[in-house]
Amino acid sequence: MKLYSSLYRQVLIAIMLGIALGYWQPDLGVALKPLGDGFIKLVKMLIAPIIFCTVVTGIAGVQDSGKMGRVGVKALCYFEVVSTLALLIGLVVVHSIKPGVGMNADIAHLDTSALKTYTDAAKSTSLSEFLLNVIPTSVVDAFAKGDVLQVLLFSMLFGFALSAMKDQGVSVVTFIAKLSDALFGVVETVMKLAPLGAFRRDGIHYR
Repeated sequence: MKLYSSLYRQVLIAIMLGIALGYWQPDLGVALKPLGDGFIKLVKMLIAPIIFCTVVTGIAGVQDSGKMGRVGVKALCYFEVVSTLALLIGLVVVHSIKPGVGMNADIAHLDTSALKTYTDAAKSTSLSEFLLNVIPTSVVDAFAKGDVLQVLLFSMLFGFALSAMKDQGVSVVTFIAKLSDALFGVVETVMKLAPLGAFRRDGIHYR
């Protein structure tokens, strides 16, 4: 099998090339920023519709309400366990490997204004406000903003409604399932650009 025949090998090669570019040609690495930004935007573009299709078809395909509840509990537990594990791994990596150390970046001159919006909102948001924010102003607004929690809420309600319709909702479920297949086809196409977006993200200042 050739070294460049699989996607993950291509990504690894692109990462190494990106690191080399950031070390020897940092200005060129910065100039290639639109490549990485474009790839990230393509991925974000697909998140909301994929969540909708997969959640709706998953819920609508379960006719037993008791089984649906058990699946929901298992999914919640899985989410909590995996999230906690990811946080623990992140803490271990930060304290052991210390990513970012040695990079040519002056923290004092970094623009943190974009982060301030989120940190201030997190400090001032109560539980009731958080729960109310999960409810979208409109379905279109939730998809337009790409708010994952709002899209997830609507997807669950839509899936429950289709499940309650039983045979009458089969045609809608079939259509959404086919739409899901098409979206995953788009994902497969976008992922072919992953090496280009890994290459750009690593093309940063290392000196």
